[in-house]
Amino acid sequence: MLFDQRGAGRSRPHAELKNNSLQHCLNDMETLRRFMNIDRWLVFGGSWGSTLGLAYAEAYPSHCLALVLRGIFLCRQKDIQWFYQDGANKIFPDHWRDFEKPIPENERHNMIDAYHRRLTSEDETERLQAARAWSEWEGRTLSLRRNQKTVAFFRKPQTALSLARIECHYFVNHAFMKDGDLLRRASRLKPVPGFIVHGRYDVVCPVEQAWALKACWPAAKLEIVEAAGHAAGEPGIVHHLVAITNRLTEQL
Repeated sequence: MLFDQRGAGRSRPHAELKNNSLQHCLNDMETLRRFMNIDRWLVFGGSWGSTLGLAYAEAYPSHCLALVLRGIFLCRQKDIQWFYQDGANKIFPDHWRDFEKPIPENERHNMIDAYHRRLTSEDETERLQAARAWSEWEGRTLSLRRNQKTVAFFRKPQTALSLARIECHYFVNHAFMKDGDLLRRASRLKPVPGFIVHGRYDVVCPVEQAWALKACWPAAKLEIVEAAGHAAGEPGIVHHLVAITNRLTEQL
């Protein structure tokens, strides 16, 4: 079963930020679980989905058969700063230049706040311009080798608006957590079997984040995939995720 987070995908209203927080997401997952009459389920998520999956499992470990996570994003302040302020820009300076364009130089010391002002602007043109720049930055840096189809998908207004507005909304609000909460609460995952798949050359969420999670959750199995970036569609990432879920299907 797949579900679209509030404001994303086919969820309505599209790109809505009101009543959209981490706790709302966790409540929605629990509502779905009860509605489907599921006692325990396997939770699968990548990137922000790994953040949400970890938060859910730490809140409801008894409801999780296992966790399968890809491209770990711990959503610490330093993780956000790496990709949206100072870090990834040194690897992709050409693409960073385009990410900076909608923001005046005197506001570039805090790109998250500057983008948030534009993504929540009353001016529709300004919102869309900012959303496209934000989303394209992510689309261009996801894969070890740039995938033009992925970039084109991220440029679409429907995709860009929800992705940029919701991501920036969560980052401005520190993901509605205290910094480092996911690692501090990792001891709650002890009874939950865990499987982590992470690309060696993930620029969006560097592999250090998966390494830090594994250190706090020793029983989890970590697979660092060589020749892979952040995207779920990287061949090596796909190979390991399919192998893990096939094994779990047989076991569970």
